[in-house]
Amino acid sequence: MRLVVIFILWFPGLASLAGEDLTSLPDRATNAPTGGEFVRRITSADFAGRERQIYAEITAGNIPDFLRQFQPVTVTNISSGRTNVATFFVTPDYLAIGPNEDYFLTPMTPMTARRIADRLDCTLPTRKMVDAIYAAAEVRLAPVPIPPDAAMTTVPVFAQHNATVRTQRADFLKPHPLGALVAGHQKDLVITPMLADAPGKVAIYGWHQTNGVPIQPLYLKHAATWVDYSQCVRLVRQAMTVNGQPTTVAQVLADPRLAALLSDEGVITSPRYPTNALPPDAGEFKPTGQFGELICSFTFAPEVKILINSPALTNFTPDKPVLLVLYTLPNGNTTGQTIGRKPQPGDDWHFDIQHIGAQTRFLRELITNRTVVVAYLETEMKSWPAWRKKYGDALIPGIVEHVKNFFRTNNLEIALTSHSGGGSFIFGYLNAVGKIPDDVVRIAFLDSNYGYDSALAHDETLIRWLMPSDQHFLCVLAYDDAAALLNGKPFVSTNGGTWGRSHAMLKDFSGEFKFTSRTNDGLETYSTLDGRIEFLLKENPEHKIFHTIQVERNGFIQAMLSGTTNEGRGYEYFGERVYTNYILGD
Repeated sequence: MRLVVIFILWFPGLASLAGEDLTSLPDRATNAPTGGEFVRRITSADFAGRERQIYAEITAGNIPDFLRQFQPVTVTNISSGRTNVATFFVTPDYLAIGPNEDYFLTPMTPMTARRIADRLDCTLPTRKMVDAIYAAAEVRLAPVPIPPDAAMTTVPVFAQHNATVRTQRADFLKPHPLGALVAGHQKDLVITPMLADAPGKVAIYGWHQTNGVPIQPLYLKHAATWVDYSQCVRLVRQAMTVNGQPTTVAQVLADPRLAALLSDEGVITSPRYPTNALPPDAGEFKPTGQFGELICSFTFAPEVKILINSPALTNFTPDKPVLLVLYTLPNGNTTGQTIGRKPQPGDDWHFDIQHIGAQTRFLRELITNRTVVVAYLETEMKSWPAWRKKYGDALIPGIVEHVKNFFRTNNLEIALTSHSGGGSFIFGYLNAVGKIPDDVVRIAFLDSNYGYDSALAHDETLIRWLMPSDQHFLCVLAYDDAAALLNGKPFVSTNGGTWGRSHAMLKDFSGEFKFTSRTNDGLETYSTLDGRIEFLLKENPEHKIFHTIQVERNGFIQAMLSGTTNEGRGYEYFGERVYTNYILGD
């Protein structure tokens, strides 16, 4: 049992700090859903959709008025013979959605909690701070556990427990109105230095009984996506005081002389959850034994196979966005063939023509300010044009969102890339969404823009996406396939192949952008917007077929680096392979 000694003191000037509200939140809208309405809304939502709605409602100001006022908690310790007195400020109850009359204490993931805390210049408490909050609380409610079963992670059970707690709280409303500091009724999501060695986990602590002993010791066995009815989020304001002087929670936790005021686990240098984890199915990622990589594979109905290749979890750090590359496969290829490997006797030749896996490893060495993840998208019929003919375009945005949900973060970037018939997926996506989301930062066609059609407003959709942001890039790689011969005969029309489609794109884009052009060793380059739009078109006087050679000769690397400072660094497009050392042996 931990003995917590709390001295409640008061200093001049603290009243204004304690009374300061969550000023960056707007007022609650009159038509915002109540707690009960929000529960009904999210009951049928999927996990990712629920988390998005929680974040959206809270950041839109749909919280009870009483929750906006911080309450002070004062603690002391003795360090080097000096008594230190600190006051930090916390929300009087756990984060909730709805008005005072009908609010819903809202369980959520630490990723969503961290996004909200960052938005409001707040943090989550440590274990010691949770103890201090309980000791300082005006209202101490007894925990009411529900027998554990599979339903404990569902919204109806969340609502059931919320109703129980609201009934408990009602008994104290006369002496302690809403806004008084209340504790004991939920476990807390907490920060701890142990998170550094537990990537993808959530830290839970608290649920103090009436004797002051918490039911839940500090626990880090659950994945970060575990959310049950008993765990909620209390915000701690970053601004605090020590010995009457202003400071922040982060500064105190990082100071060896002061950290013990807020932490019984020593200094905490990174007092927040990582921005990037691998939820919601981190447990499904398995090590490959090669290059520290992790993979997760599954089928997405209807008839879509997805394999996600991730670097080691240590690559997911708060300072680096995740660059999630969706690579849609060429016609007739499996994911294994697309990833590539060193050819073995009797191997199908497709294993040695793309090597997207090896090119990705090369990219990870160059792109050090991003965590590069590649998701391979394959149809069971091995043809995206055939899949779209069967199912249409309406399902495609859902595929993209499903893959994105594996990396729930406020700092996620998407690249849509494709080879051959895989480009059909991208054009289907443009047809379905109309407006390309801002988190799509790159679109690249590796000899795959057959489906480009200005009659479907593809030019307008791409231009609207490219114009407002200097972080949006378009790369088109193609060759003169109209001049190519197969068994002595042409096999694509002048306008229907990627050569014709690329020149059609250039013509349509020229109405908005002024391109510069040059030709070097038979490679025509057209660029604009400081290289953010780049067309690399290979001439073909020898009538060869370069369809896969473009990819093999560092094509994927070029597609991902065009317009950046890394373009051409250590490689040459259409040059010799630079990724040989990254090719797997089997």
